[in-house]
Amino acid sequence: MTPATKKKIGIGLGILVVLLAGAFGVFLLKRQQLLQYAMQQVKSKVERKYPLTLAFGPARFTDWNSVQIDGVSLVPVAGPAVAADTLLQARLIKASVSLRSLFALRPVFSNLEIDDARLTARRTAAQDNFSFLYKKKKGEPVVKRDTTKGANYGLLANQLLEAAFDNVPGQASFRRFLVTYRSPKHNATIEMPQLAIEDGDINGQLLTNIDSVANQLGVQGHIEPGDYELNASLFGLNQQAVTLPYLQRRFNARVQFDTLQLSLDGKEYGSEELTVRGTASAVNFKVYQPKIATRDIVVRHGGLNFITTLGQESFALEKGSKIRLNRMELYPEFSVRKLPYKQRVIGKKVNGVTSRNDLLAGLQVAIDVNSAETKANDFFASLPEGMFETLEGMQGEGTLTYSLHTALDMNQVDSLEFNSSLKGKNFRITKFGAENLNKLNEDFAYTAYNDKGDSIKTFLVGPSNPDFVPYNQISNYLKGAIQTAEDPRFFLHKGFMEKAFVKSAIQNIKERRFARGGSTISMQLVKNVFLTRQKTVARKVEEMLIVWLLENTRLVSKERMFEVYLNIIEWGPKIYGVKDAARFYFAKQPANLNLSESLYLASIIPKPKFYRYSFDSYGNLRGSARYFYRLIAGLMARKGLIPQENYDNLSLGVALNGPARKYIVTAVDTVRTVVPADTAQFEPLDLIDLLGGGTPRTPDEGANTAPPTTAPPRVP
Repeated sequence: MTPATKKKIGIGLGILVVLLAGAFGVFLLKRQQLLQYAMQQVKSKVERKYPLTLAFGPARFTDWNSVQIDGVSLVPVAGPAVAADTLLQARLIKASVSLRSLFALRPVFSNLEIDDARLTARRTAAQDNFSFLYKKKKGEPVVKRDTTKGANYGLLANQLLEAAFDNVPGQASFRRFLVTYRSPKHNATIEMPQLAIEDGDINGQLLTNIDSVANQLGVQGHIEPGDYELNASLFGLNQQAVTLPYLQRRFNARVQFDTLQLSLDGKEYGSEELTVRGTASAVNFKVYQPKIATRDIVVRHGGLNFITTLGQESFALEKGSKIRLNRMELYPEFSVRKLPYKQRVIGKKVNGVTSRNDLLAGLQVAIDVNSAETKANDFFASLPEGMFETLEGMQGEGTLTYSLHTALDMNQVDSLEFNSSLKGKNFRITKFGAENLNKLNEDFAYTAYNDKGDSIKTFLVGPSNPDFVPYNQISNYLKGAIQTAEDPRFFLHKGFMEKAFVKSAIQNIKERRFARGGSTISMQLVKNVFLTRQKTVARKVEEMLIVWLLENTRLVSKERMFEVYLNIIEWGPKIYGVKDAARFYFAKQPANLNLSESLYLASIIPKPKFYRYSFDSYGNLRGSARYFYRLIAGLMARKGLIPQENYDNLSLGVALNGPARKYIVTAVDTVRTVVPADTAQFEPLDLIDLLGGGTPRTPDEGANTAPPTTAPPRVP
C-alpha cells in the first residue's frame, strides 16, 4: 500500500469517526429531547385520565438506556370532593427505557426504582384526595343501576380489584417508601424499607401501624396483573405473630397468625355480580374475644378454598368451597342477602324490627355445612385449642360426621330452620381428655359456683354423702313436675330438643334479647358438673359436644343423669340438692313431698335466688305462681304422670314449715289480701304446652331419638 493510499484511508477513517461522533452527539441530544417529550406525554396522559397535576423534576440519562428523575409529585386538582394536597411525592425515580420505543414516540419504561417516597391519603367527611383513582372514568359507558335495591358489593369489589391490579408495575423496587392514611375513624402508617417486584415476583418487608396495632411483616409471592391472579404469603418477622387491625377496635377481638397464604385465581364480573375464586390458609391462627372464649382459640393449620359471589346487597360462599380445620375437612355453603328497602317487613311483634334501615331488616341468611367422614382421633385432634378444654387429649375409635343446616328470613322469623347433627360410625371413646366423663357413674366431688365464678360449696355426690338421695327415694311428684317444666322429653331425646331450641331462638330474635333458653336437663347437668359459669360461645359449644358424647355412647343412664341433676342443682341461697331443698322449705324428706310442694320446687329452678317472690308477705302464693301450678299439673295429668283427680283437687298453696318460712312470711297483721291470678309472667310457658302435649312419649320433632331407658313412674 502506497503512502498516498494510506493517507486517503486515514482521512476517510477520520471523517467516519467525526461523522459517527457527530451522529452520536445528535443522538444524545435527540435522546434527551425525546425523553422530555415522553415525560410530557406521560404527564398529559395521566392528567387526562385523572383530575390531578403530575410534576417531574430534572430528568437525565445515567447510561445507555437508564433514566433518573430527581423528584416527582402527584397533586389532586381541588374540587368539591377532592383536597388540593399532595397525594404522592418521591425524591428519586430510576427506570430503564426502550430506545426503540422512545424514538417511536411510544416510550416503554421498566425496572422502576423509587427512593424516599411518600404516599399520603386523607379523608374527611367533606373531602378526600384519593377516591378519584377508583371512580368511573370520564367517557366510560354508564350502566344504569337501580339504587333502591341497595349497595352493589360486586360492583364495588370489582372496582377495587381493578384499581389494585391495574396499577401494579411489571418491575419495580421501592426503598424507604412511606404510606399514610388519615381519617376521622382510622389512622394507618405503612413503612416499606424495601419492596421489589420483578417479573411478577414480590419480595419485601413492611412495618405497619394501623389503628395503634403494630406489625413487622415479610411478604413474598407472585402476581399476574393482567389475569387478576395472585399468590402471596404474609408472615411475621423475628418470630412475631401478625395481629389484624380494626377488629380489636371494632369488636374487641384480637386475631393473629404466624403465616397467611392467599391465592386469587382470577375474577369474573357480569350482570353486576362478581365471582372470585381462590384459597386462603393460616398457620397458628388465633382468636381472642371475651364473649367467644376466656382464652385464645387456636387453629394450628387452617385453610379455605373459596368460590365467592358478591352482588346487590348479597354475598355467598358457593358450593365447591372447602374448609380445612387441622385434620378435618368441611364443605360450607353460605349466603346472606338484604331485600330491597320496600320489601323489608317490620314490626315489633313480627320480628322485633321497627325500622327498614335496621341491620336485620330484610335479612336472609342460609348456612349449610357438611364434614367429610373423619376418624375419631383426627376429629378430636382437629378441635380448636382453647375451645374444648374438657375434651383436650380425648381419643376414640370409629368415625364421626357433622352436618349443619340453618336458614333465617327476617321477613318470616317463624320459618326459622335449624338442624345440627353429629353422627358416629362404630364410634367409642378409648381415652378421656382433661375430664373423666365417666365420673358421673361414681362418687365425685362437686363444687358449686356463683355467677361471678366464686366457689360457694363443695360436697360429694354419691352414697358416701349422707345427704345424697337415690333416684327411687325422691317423690315421683317432684320428678314428674321437673321433667314436665324443664325437659318434657328427657327420657326420649339424645340430649337435644331442636324444636325447643328453634322456638327459643325465634322468641329471642323477636325480643332482641336472650328471653328464653333451650337447654335440656342433659345440657344443664353437663354445664354444672363439667364446665365453668362463664357465658361464652365456646362454653356452649363444648357443652353440646359433651352432651352428645354422654348420650350417644351410653356412658351414663338417663336415670343416673336425672339423679345427679336433682342432687346438685341450686334451690335457693346456698341450698344445693333435693334433700337440702325439702328440709329448707318444708322440713320433709324428698320422698314425702306432695304435689303442691313439688310444683313449687320445680317453679324456682330457673331462678332459685328469687324463691321468695312466689309468695306474698303472708306466705300465700301469688297469682303467677298459681297459674304455673295449674299449667304444669294439667300437663302432668294429660301425660298420665298424675291421676286426673290430683289435678282436680290441686291445692294452690303450700305450708312453709322449714327454715325458709322466716325469710318469706314477714307480715305481722292478720288482714290478708288474695292477689288474683296473673298469667303474664308465665306466658312463655306455652312452649311447655307445645312440647309436653299430644301423645305421651312422642319424640321431639327434629331431635335425635332413642327408646326411653326409664321415666318417672305414674303417681297412683
